[in-house]
Amino acid sequence: MKKTLITTALLAMLGGTAPVAFAQADHSAHHGGESAASEADAKLAEGTVKKIDKSAGKLTIAHGPLESLGMPAMTMVFRTAEPGLLDQVKVGDKIRFAVEKVGGALTVTALEAAQ
Repeated sequence: MKKTLITTALLAMLGGTAPVAFAQADHSAHHGGESAASEADAKLAEGTVKKIDKSAGKLTIAHGPLESLGMPAMTMVFRTAEPGLLDQVKVGDKIRFAVEKVGGALTVTALEAAQ
């Protein structure tokens, strides 16, 4: 797909107005203080384990906003990407976790104890 950038000066010459789109480059390589780990940490949501269903491979979490998915805070059931993730937590634990849509289902792909 070809993109065309129209400047406001050109628009003024043509006597029209239209939205102008600008591409934003990823400049993270220019910021020495940022690391891949800190970027990953920023994507982790916080929550509390409410229920564990090992036979179904599911985890019920009362969580804060899931910004990566545009979801508000709520309590919901998630699948887990790996059964071993369920062995890392118990009901009542405060956790930080990553969730992604996998095969149409919201799935916990990583979790850790919250500090």
